[in-house]
Amino acid sequence: MTVTETDPPAESATVPWGRVGVLVGGQAAVQLGSFALLIAMNWTAVQLGGAGAVTLLMLAATVPRALMLIFGGALADVLGPRFVLLRTTSARAALLAFGAVVTATTQQLWPLVGIALLEGVLLGMAGPASGTLLPRFARGDQLARANSAYATVLRVAPVLGAPVGAWLITVGELWVAMLTAAATGVVWLGCLLFITRGFTRPARQVGGRSLLRRSGDGFQLLARYPRLRWMFVTSLCLDMAFSWPVEVALPLLVHERGWGVGAVAMVLAAFSLGALASSALGAAFAHRIPVFFRLVVTSAGLAAGITVMALMGSPGSLTAVAAGVGLLSGLNGPAIVTLYQQATPEGRMGAAMSTLALAGIGAAPLSIALFSSLSLVLGVERTWLLCGAVAAVSPVAALLALRARPPAVDPGGPPAGGDGTGSPGPAPSVKDSSEALAVPPVPPVPPVSASDHDGRDDRDGVPLEAGSGRPVPTASAPAGGPAYAAGREPPREGAPHPSGEPVPLPT
Repeated sequence: MTVTETDPPAESATVPWGRVGVLVGGQAAVQLGSFALLIAMNWTAVQLGGAGAVTLLMLAATVPRALMLIFGGALADVLGPRFVLLRTTSARAALLAFGAVVTATTQQLWPLVGIALLEGVLLGMAGPASGTLLPRFARGDQLARANSAYATVLRVAPVLGAPVGAWLITVGELWVAMLTAAATGVVWLGCLLFITRGFTRPARQVGGRSLLRRSGDGFQLLARYPRLRWMFVTSLCLDMAFSWPVEVALPLLVHERGWGVGAVAMVLAAFSLGALASSALGAAFAHRIPVFFRLVVTSAGLAAGITVMALMGSPGSLTAVAAGVGLLSGLNGPAIVTLYQQATPEGRMGAAMSTLALAGIGAAPLSIALFSSLSLVLGVERTWLLCGAVAAVSPVAALLALRARPPAVDPGGPPAGGDGTGSPGPAPSVKDSSEALAVPPVPPVPPVSASDHDGRDDRDGVPLEAGSGRPVPTASAPAGGPAYAAGREPPREGAPHPSGEPVPLPT
């Protein structure tokens, strides 16, 4: 049996956990290799040119990646994730293999900068496409579980990748770490071939907008959809508030209070373990935890935790609070991603995921630049407290996001079917399935509420009733899901939704 790019499953029993497991395992391998390579490249840059070389290397890797995220979202929507991911992953593996040959024969900085720049471009193009995978295989509460499983991989990768990278650079040279990263990229490519098997490219849009014009779709979605906009604000505020304290302020605060560098390691380890534990918990039980708790309550707890961390008077108390913040973060992050994916209109998942990625990738340098400057005037502790105030915006934005109802039709997006022709597309079933889970075929009409949306892209070829132009109802379509757009009455406001969540009331 095959699966198109647009067909997630309706019930937990039909979620292709086999494919999801391969996706998570493949990401575990490639992320491990990426973090190992990051440590090895930074250490080599230090030896070649000191702090200036490391800064240049970081800019070469991050700036192209952030810029290409915008175009990557449009590429994923126009060409489909299989087309984009197979080519970018292959190109990255080839680039790193070539880089291993180059770095084995030279001891200069410029090859590292060139490799980092090209790798950043490829990762930026692939990021939104990989972010569309899980919503194709799962929906509702099962999507929350899948995102939690994926978040667990992201927590483990830096913890294991850093020492692996350090070990590779000590037993060999940079080319060994680069060749290892290329090998993990090949593993991820093999996983993608299985995961995306049967995916078809979206139908070409005759007379449609150019790729350059579509690159701004993600920002248009934020302007048009209140739920997406408030979820973006939630994510941005938390990332802004957390980046500077962890990356810059923590060692400064520890040094000011004379606790020693070991306290920094304790705090970071406690946070990582707490986040890892709650992500694993969410992978098993996210569908049993109310979305209000996973999103709003945890956002409020994170804001309080970030604030309290600045006031702790001992390494032990600071470590304990960091562990609590990590526990809340492991539930909050997947909840943000899940609701964002579910609120995205048909055929626009790539564009939406590009803006969500920018909220994370773009927030770190902005946070460091802004709060580092303020700390020169206010001091480390007061600036840290200001970060807590920024984080306090996130639970308010999260609550507004839950109450927001998306418009019935995306006025700026493609017609039903997403291919610009107005025709719905094929909806084959899924038997089994880097960043996302499958439902029986449903009509391609935008859902009444964002909690009903399964985040799928274009659908072409669903059978239509003769003379009516409506999709033929299917017996396997979940009651109350997007299928009620095909003539069934939507749930009453406040009535229980089939996913288990109440239909949000209008503001």
